Amino acid sequence: MEDQNHKTDSALSVKSGIDQPPSVDPKAAQHFIRKRKSILPASEYINGILNGNRTLLSRAITLIESQRPDHANIAQEIITGCLPHSGDAIRIGITGVPGVGKSSFIEVLGGYLTRQGKKIAVLAIDPSSERSKGSILGDKTRMEQLSNDPNAFIRPSPAAGTLGGVARKTRETMILCEAAGFNVIFIETVGVGQSETAVHSMVDFFLLLMLAGAGDELQGIKRGIMEMADTIAITKADGNNVRASDLACMDYKNALHLFPPPESGWLPRVIPVSARENRGMDTLLDIFAEYFDHVNSNGFLKKRRMEQSRHWMFTTIQEQLLDGFYHDPIISKRIKEIEKRVMDGRMTSFQGAVRLIAEYRKGDQDQHGS
Repeated sequence: MEDQNHKTDSALSVKSGIDQPPSVDPKAAQHFIRKRKSILPASEYINGILNGNRTLLSRAITLIESQRPDHANIAQEIITGCLPHSGDAIRIGITGVPGVGKSSFIEVLGGYLTRQGKKIAVLAIDPSSERSKGSILGDKTRMEQLSNDPNAFIRPSPAAGTLGGVARKTRETMILCEAAGFNVIFIETVGVGQSETAVHSMVDFFLLLMLAGAGDELQGIKRGIMEMADTIAITKADGNNVRASDLACMDYKNALHLFPPPESGWLPRVIPVSARENRGMDTLLDIFAEYFDHVNSNGFLKKRRMEQSRHWMFTTIQEQLLDGFYHDPIISKRIKEIEKRVMDGRMTSFQGAVRLIAEYRKGDQDQHGS
C-alpha cells in the first residue's frame, strides 16, 4: 500500500505559488470610506443646494431621511437655511389606483415640462415599503428617460417608516428641491389610501389618475379622494380603450356635480390622457395654468399654504411627543407589563394608557427637578 504521506504528490494538487496582491489598495479603500462617511458643515450643503449641486442635494436629503439624532440636527440646519429660498415652485400631487400607469404618465408629462425649460423634481411617498419590503426604486428605473433628463430629479421615498414620518421627510425634501431651483414638484403616492391625505396637505394641485373599463369606476375609489381632486385624468385612453375612457369621463363629470363646491372656487376637470400616444398632455398643462391663475387671483393659494404650514407644525408636535414617549426608558420597561395586564383583563385599556402617561410625566418632572 502506498504511503499516506505521498498522496499529496498528485497532479491535481494546487501549489501555493506567489502571494497575490489585494485587488483594492487598503489605504485607498479606508480613505474612500472615511470620505464617504464624512459629514460636511451645514453651510456647505446649503451653498451647494442653492448653486444647484445635485450631489450635495442628494446627500442633504439622505441626512433628512436618517434616523440618527446627529444627522437630524444638521438636517434641520440645512432646512432652515434653504427655507427662505423655497416656496416659488408649483407643487402637484399625483395619485391613482395600482396599475393606472403613474410612472409612464409622469415620465411623459415631465418631458413636456422640461422641454419648456422647466426643472422638475419627482418625490415619492411609499410608507408601504416597510411592510412589503418591496423595491421603492421601481419608479426610478421605470422612468428611465426622465431619470437621464438634466432638468429632472427623481427621489424615491425612504425605505421604511410610518406614513407621518415619510410624509414629513418628503415635505422637507421638497423645500430643499425648491431651493435648488426646481420649479415644478411632483409628489407621487404608490396607491390609493391614507397617504393621499398626507399628499393633499403639502401640494397646491391634486391630480387623480383613474382607469376606464376596470369595472364600476365610481365604486373603485373613495369619495373622499375624489373630493380632494382638482382634476381627474382617465389614463390609457388609446387604441380600443378610447370610447371607454370618454364614457368614464362623462360618468366622473356627472359625479363631481353632486359634490359641494370646493373652497377654492375651482371646478374640477375630467380629461382623457394617454402616455403612449401623448394624448391630453397639452390640455393638462393648460389646466395647470388656468388653475394657478385662478387660485393666485383669489388668494386661495396663499391661504392654503399658510394652513398647510400650520398643519405640519401640529403634526410634528404629535410625532415628537409620541417619539419621546415610546423611547422613554421608564416607559420602555413598563409598557410590556401594562400591556399584558390589559390583555389579561386585569386592567382596562383606558386605565393602562392613563397609568403609562402618568409614569411618563412623573419621570419627566423628576428629570427636570420640578
